[in-house]
Amino acid sequence: STVLSIYVFSVVSTGIHGVSTVSHVSVKQGGSITIPCLYHHGSEKHVKYWCSGYFFHFCSTLIRTDSQSASNWLSIADNVTTRVFTVTMKNLQLGVSGYFWGAVEKGDTTHLYLSVSTGTAGLYVDQQHVTGVEGQSVTVNCNYSNSGGFCWCRLGGSCMERSVGNLDGASVEIKRIRANGKKVMIVTMSQLKIKNTGWYWCAVGDLQIPVHITVSQPTTTQSNTTITNQNNGGTDEKRQERTQSLLVVLVIPLSLLVVLIAGTLVTLKMFRKHKDKKAKDQPPNTPVQSADSEQNITYSTVSHTRRTAQQAAKPDVVYSTVAAHQR
Repeated sequence: STVLSIYVFSVVSTGIHGVSTVSHVSVKQGGSITIPCLYHHGSEKHVKYWCSGYFFHFCSTLIRTDSQSASNWLSIADNVTTRVFTVTMKNLQLGVSGYFWGAVEKGDTTHLYLSVSTGTAGLYVDQQHVTGVEGQSVTVNCNYSNSGGFCWCRLGGSCMERSVGNLDGASVEIKRIRANGKKVMIVTMSQLKIKNTGWYWCAVGDLQIPVHITVSQPTTTQSNTTITNQNNGGTDEKRQERTQSLLVVLVIPLSLLVVLIAGTLVTLKMFRKHKDKKAKDQPPNTPVQSADSEQNITYSTVSHTRRTAQQAAKPDVVYSTVAAHQR
């Protein structure tokens, strides 16, 4: 923690008179960058200028706020309200690498080192200027290829070294991921306030990259969208509750119906099994007679009389005694 605090302190270049900026930036050849320089109260009316060279007293002035010469690669602007003057350098080439000084007349100075590389910059963002809406969030992707500690700071303010925390009243979350072969430091600031408008910078190792965040008030459309989303959220919750209640009402009868059908099928199966067993136990070719088949039975006694010669001429007569037996 102590080492990291010393590191955070060292990446900010602050002049003895209170001018501050980043200390080391990296830019791809042909690329552009804007450098913010924060100066102290009382210097609003003083001239600001930008020069190059290892020593300030021997540096070459490149541009001034009081006499900007026509240049297709360099410009300077002074915002006396925020007390920040910015220098924008475009189409940077390898020979431009070196030390630069931001200065306020009367001796206020600060310096940084600019590295121009042929390949991808060591630390860069796709856009140095991003916008957000009050009460919402904004995300900054800091792409890096170097290594070292990381932090998110406000120019002239405090830094956040943890993964989750607060900075100037806004919630901040920092993640470091690998995506498509790139290492990215993702900074998300949420619950934005108007006062969060200003210059920030992300740092990885000894490199920094400035980012300006503008927080604006929500428009009527954005406010209505937020309210609509909240209402839709409430409607969705009620709809979900109704759906759950309906499911409960349907599940109970369906469960009872399933149990009833299962019981019926089991009963039918047992009945058929019992019937088949009874059929197997009965002897084959045995007629089944009912008790009523003996109700109308006639019993008879038949006697034969041998005839004599004289009786041979007479027809045969059979005498029988018939007795009806009733049950």
